Amino acid sequence: MKYLVLLLLLVSCEDRYRYPCQDPNNFNKPECQKPMCEFTQTCPEYLIAPVLEKKIEVERKQTSKCR
Repeated sequence: MKYLVLLLLLVSCEDRYRYPCQDPNNFNKPECQKPMCEFTQTCPEYLIAPVLEKKIEVERKQTSKCR
């Protein structure tokens, strides 16, 4: 039983992306380039940039509290 739980934990530890264009290895693929990705809005800048912007805003708020 202990080994089964350990095995399940190890198997589930892999990078998974909801959209193929979220994976940095796929950024250069044709389906992740404009105009192909614009219709489905799965371009990397649509999927990744909002997350990065939120992270930057959080970091700015945290550094301003320290002063």
